[in-house]
Amino acid sequence: MSGADVVLRATAVEKEYPSRRGTPVRALRGVSLELERATTLGIVGESGCGKSTLSRLMVGLESPTRGRLEVMGETARPGHELARKIQLVFQDPFSSLDPRMTVEKALHEVLGVHHLVPDRARRQARVDELLGHVALSPRYRDRYPHELSGGQAQRVAVARALAVEPKILVLDEPTSALDVSVRAEMLNLLVRLQDELELSYVFISHDLSMVRHVSDTIAVMYLGRVVEQGLYGDVLDTPRHPYTRALAAAVPVPDPRRRVGELVPGADPAVAGADVEAGVDEDRRSGSCPYLPRCPQVQQVCAEQAPQLESIGPGHLVACHVALRSARGHSSSREVPV
Repeated sequence: MSGADVVLRATAVEKEYPSRRGTPVRALRGVSLELERATTLGIVGESGCGKSTLSRLMVGLESPTRGRLEVMGETARPGHELARKIQLVFQDPFSSLDPRMTVEKALHEVLGVHHLVPDRARRQARVDELLGHVALSPRYRDRYPHELSGGQAQRVAVARALAVEPKILVLDEPTSALDVSVRAEMLNLLVRLQDELELSYVFISHDLSMVRHVSDTIAVMYLGRVVEQGLYGDVLDTPRHPYTRALAAAVPVPDPRRRVGELVPGADPAVAGADVEAGVDEDRRSGSCPYLPRCPQVQQVCAEQAPQLESIGPGHLVACHVALRSARGHSSSREVPV
């Protein structure tokens, strides 16, 4: 991958938070990712895996404990300069918009803080232009957030992010707070904006079916680590990590012939029904695979050594001893009890 094409790079990023017990909570554990220009990187994983923490680090709301984040080839440092390059769109638009500000005032505030379009008449035109980008007419200028639907409020949030003309948008569950009927509209809007403005997206979600529609590459996170990443077709159509297979098996399939609760063909019931809390206290067994308590394919090496993210094909990385051995033509029957 050409360095000139990479607009966002995370290198061995870690994030720790203090806790009352004295032992810090490790939210991120050596995450490394790259986002290419005008593409979408999907980040998926269950709640608590570190997706939102990573998004806050990317936009400078928090700083990493260790590791490095680069935006447009420069180390990310919180401030106006970083905000002009990368913006975050939150999950709930009503909590991110000031209820005391009209749509026009909210957009004016961004333009004023960043000293953009100082002329008032031109600023008015810029507000209308931003609303046009997100398919809202100028009549929404005087509305307050409580006068907007969920989809309209999220469009305003996107318009506010676009006001500083960023090259990257970090979208943290941008459709999960919306009605099902308007989710497709929002996704189509984001795709259109990406084409028109040559934007790069980090699309964070726990919904694989939605990520599949918008992402060029996908990274699967588990307990603060990336356990599999690659092109969306490689990761979702031929998943190699057992956790990725469990996520894929959990995606509902609109098939009236399938009984309620029946798994997708090929899914491992031991994986799909695993205990979500089993891997939380991982620091007690830091030398083993973090997915060991939930994995139905455990081998001796999994208990002795934590797997590293390694290549099993062009652009396809996985952190799993079993998958790596299978890709290299090795096998082992030495299993250990979970």
